[in-house]
Amino acid sequence: METEKINLKLSILTGSIVLLLFFGVSTSQAQALIDFETGLISTGYNNVRIPGNNGTLFSLKNDLASKTELYYRIRLNYTVGSRHTFSILYAPLETRSNGSVPFDIIFQGAEFKANTDLTGDYKFNSYRLTYRYDIVKRPRIEFGLGFTAKIRDARIALSSAGFTEEKVNVGFVPIINFRLLWNIDNNFGFLLDGDALAAPQGRAEDVLLAVAYTLSDRFKIRAGYRILEGGADNAEVYTFSLFHYAAVGLSYSFTTR
Repeated sequence: METEKINLKLSILTGSIVLLLFFGVSTSQAQALIDFETGLISTGYNNVRIPGNNGTLFSLKNDLASKTELYYRIRLNYTVGSRHTFSILYAPLETRSNGSVPFDIIFQGAEFKANTDLTGDYKFNSYRLTYRYDIVKRPRIEFGLGFTAKIRDARIALSSAGFTEEKVNVGFVPIINFRLLWNIDNNFGFLLDGDALAAPQGRAEDVLLAVAYTLSDRFKIRAGYRILEGGADNAEVYTFSLFHYAAVGLSYSFTTR
């Protein structure tokens, strides 16, 4: 039953993407944008307890050691009528932690003995479909609010001496989208952009603060700091994590008719 629900959500998201792309392309005039972001990602904290009610709480950052790694994400935007923006984002995230701990760990019902070599794998790939409306659209200030339909592809695994246990989860999350751009002049500006939502079941924040520079009518670059934070607390799983990004991005825009 759970697999059928996941497949249904994936089908709905895929169908929505196709319809929005068709709408954007078939509009008499729309601005398309391709955006690529990369940089370094480091773990602020990554606390795990699986199952959430009787597993062992441990850290993939403090108990095991994680490394700073490269990351990337790709976004495709269509802006119709100057204020309506549809976007598709692919944002993969995978980290690995290594080490040993001075206590036994109960994870997914299995016991990992103290002082043995452990490897922890954390994956949180994100696929997002966003609609945003620019409430303010002026030469110096742009501000928009919207809605993001997010599908997470998550996996947390713990391994020791060829033995592995894992928790896999694919699910749908609705999030609020926002974007604020303050243009200081014709070239430089400050950008605040992200998705965020908090609920009793958990929370999620993915926010970028960057300096943007316009190279030409088609090319823009940016550099800044991104924060990704969130998690869930229930009987099935307890997991809360924070990641810091040193981000640089390049976007290319063109007009379709």
